[in-house]
Amino acid sequence: MTTDGQGSLAQRLSGIDEIECVTPDLNGVPRGKVMTAEGFLEGRRLQMARGVLLQCIMGGYPESRFYGSDDGDLALVPDAAHIHRLPWSQQPRALAICDADELSGESSCLSTRGQLKAVIARYAARGLAPVVATELEFFVFAPNTDPTQAFQPPVGLDGRREDGFSAFSISSNNGLRPFFSEVYECMAALGLPRDTFMHEMGVSQFEINLLHGDPLLLADQTFLFKHLLKEVALKHGLTVVCMAKPLAKTAGSSMHIHQSVVDLGTGRNVFSDEAGQPTATFRHFIGGQQAGMADFTALFAPNVNSYQRLCHPYASPNNACWSLDNRSAGLRIPASSPVARRVENRLPGADANPYLAIAASLAAGLHGIENELEPTAAIQGEFEVPEALSLPCTLHAALERLKRSHLARELFGKEFIEGYIASKTMELTSFFDEITPWERRVLAAQA
Repeated sequence: MTTDGQGSLAQRLSGIDEIECVTPDLNGVPRGKVMTAEGFLEGRRLQMARGVLLQCIMGGYPESRFYGSDDGDLALVPDAAHIHRLPWSQQPRALAICDADELSGESSCLSTRGQLKAVIARYAARGLAPVVATELEFFVFAPNTDPTQAFQPPVGLDGRREDGFSAFSISSNNGLRPFFSEVYECMAALGLPRDTFMHEMGVSQFEINLLHGDPLLLADQTFLFKHLLKEVALKHGLTVVCMAKPLAKTAGSSMHIHQSVVDLGTGRNVFSDEAGQPTATFRHFIGGQQAGMADFTALFAPNVNSYQRLCHPYASPNNACWSLDNRSAGLRIPASSPVARRVENRLPGADANPYLAIAASLAAGLHGIENELEPTAAIQGEFEVPEALSLPCTLHAALERLKRSHLARELFGKEFIEGYIASKTMELTSFFDEITPWERRVLAAQA
């Protein structure tokens, strides 16, 4: 890091021996290497095998042809805005979020952070800047040492486990205040501003809303926050789970994405005109979202478990309908003032890669703006989803749709989409290699 700010950076890293240099892989998992602070400050190039970006969620890699038969290296290039001391680490340690670049200098097409930066650049070329906010839901459980057993909430201060009647509660009975106090302290230390926080509908389920801003910044903040949650939970003898559906018969966890677009010159929200009315750009953005949702479902709902969340439609809508303030629609327009007019994509789960989910959602919206796509009529109240607006309901169906998508290859490139499909197909095959307790319990006696 041989910049004019090296002295201040050296001061910030004073007493630190090691830097975790990480970049998000296909699933949004931090991958990288640990570097000495000395080497980091000297700007030594750090390299990592290209195939790591396509690593499956259970480990392992697709065939090398999907990332280059020689599996050459990428350079991990630190983002100077995201070099942080780790407040939860007892050993003085830091973390740097890195771009994954080809050795020739350009961003790797397999990097989901790079894909998001490319989408933002396409908006900038039109004099526009997208603005997003994320709402992340997650569960806090007691340690789960036997994966064949269901997750359980921690024992509360009254000696009992929460049983599902605590939605929107602010009670301290769950005994989690020390955990959340450290979460807040760590967020402040990392510069992660929080808007609202609440207990959600599920058993020991919570939600945090991050303040709206630049999409790359929000993806970085969501990425850091998920990492922070798990690390702080370990210190408190807890387990944080960002699965889309960790408990049966309980609400799943989403990562809703709120989106608006501003004019780079004026800062005006282009979804509203001077009279405060919706604009054609607003309609076209929705039209693009609708055009891309089915093709991109596998990017928003990336795991087998993602579809467990989507099989119960209320508040987890598996459709491309849009509506004014209706949570049954996949695309909801929240009640707001004209300056805050936005489109909420309610499809992504908490298990989605924030970089990829935001990139896919914004890319679809821009596709609509560029091609002046018109949306269907808005729906209100109770409704049946038209066939044309239904979405894939299993990972297999979603991957088959992605395979056929010309739009996905146009917006993200052939190499990325084929590598994504290859990695996710391996995960799906691994899932089908196991027999579930339901199959043994129900089918063995009858089949």
